[in-house]
Amino acid sequence: MTAQVPGLAERVFAQFLALERQARAAKDIDSLAYAMVNDAQGLFGYRHAALLIAGKARALTGISVVEPNAPFVAFVENAAGQLLAQGRSAQAQVVATDSLNAQAQADWQSLSAGTAFWLPLTDRRQQPFGGLWIAREQPWSEAEQALLSQLGDAYSHAWLALQPGKPWRLRWPRKKIAAIVAAALLLLLLPVRQSVLAPAEVVPLGGQVVAAPLDGVIAEFLVKPNQTVRKGDVLLRFDATSIKAQADVAERSLNVAEAELKANSQRAFSDAESSARIDLFAARVEQKRAERDYARQLLARTEVRAERDGIAVFADAQRWIGKPVQTGERLMEIAAPDQAELRIELAVGDALDFKPGAEVALFLDSDPLHRHTAHLQRSAYEAQQTASGQLAYRLDAEFSEAPPRIGLRGTAKLFGERGPLALYLLRRPLAALRQTVGL
Repeated sequence: MTAQVPGLAERVFAQFLALERQARAAKDIDSLAYAMVNDAQGLFGYRHAALLIAGKARALTGISVVEPNAPFVAFVENAAGQLLAQGRSAQAQVVATDSLNAQAQADWQSLSAGTAFWLPLTDRRQQPFGGLWIAREQPWSEAEQALLSQLGDAYSHAWLALQPGKPWRLRWPRKKIAAIVAAALLLLLLPVRQSVLAPAEVVPLGGQVVAAPLDGVIAEFLVKPNQTVRKGDVLLRFDATSIKAQADVAERSLNVAEAELKANSQRAFSDAESSARIDLFAARVEQKRAERDYARQLLARTEVRAERDGIAVFADAQRWIGKPVQTGERLMEIAAPDQAELRIELAVGDALDFKPGAEVALFLDSDPLHRHTAHLQRSAYEAQQTASGQLAYRLDAEFSEAPPRIGLRGTAKLFGERGPLALYLLRRPLAALRQTVGL
């Protein structure tokens, strides 16, 4: 007897049942949140999904740690807040673009996909406690919307099973409770050193930046990353074909101008007109000589040489070969391997009043058990956007001992002045309350 080959509907139904089973089999909230934004991507083909619980982003597709200050996180939280204000957050629906305000529509165009589906998460009284923002380019069919609605019920049931949210009741005597509250208040007044964590990287100190000396295409790299170089070594070469042709043309033009000057100088003894044109031909010779010299200088710049001893600090040579670059574009850096500093990217929400000389402890990702001590030297007044899309202040710190290898990354712990433990624990909640209430 030949087994029947399952059709498309059977395969889709099997994948849907597997998603429900995986959700209910989750052992904790974090694994469930990860499954909710990632596992259904193969079935519905969405670009990204965001899980929001109580109005805050809890998980994102392909992201292990949600950055609360990221532009996309702010957009989905704003969009979910508008659906809640309109009384539509408890309904599974395709989100209409005109249902959001102008700012949210502009952010949608730049941060999310073309069509989005809002999948609410509701409790036993059908009150929403969260939802999923699921976005992709293709429209949502009625069959997909029905499957998503059923899947939302399974996700809600699995979430409530892991986090039922039962009220916590005090059952201790009042005197004991009062003693615990008094001890907690005294503990909150205990002075501790304020500190924050931030990503950091070991970078060269006082290195020589090697920039492109001309507009052109890089033909070859003669050094490798972290290779030791000496002063005068050739680092890279530009494609010199057009520059050589330009130099040859300038040389021939100079020869022609010199010949014309010489001929007119000989005729000047007998021809008054030739005598009057000698200055013109002499100026033309100087012009052609200047063009020839400039072409030779460009030809000499096609070979970039090291101006000091050190190591070549750059990421990859292959991404530069054959790529057109502009004058002044940074190519690499020549740095002394024993001279390095610590560059820290401090998030805006973690910014404290750090003084120059503040203590910094570095824990490298490659050696998290070893602590490197440094001291803060400079801090930027203006926040800039990092490669991850986060606004952060740049801080530079000097190592107290021999620095680690250039290029290593890790986590820096910055220590500030002493303050109450309550301020250390409640600094972020108080800042959020101040931004919300305005007091």
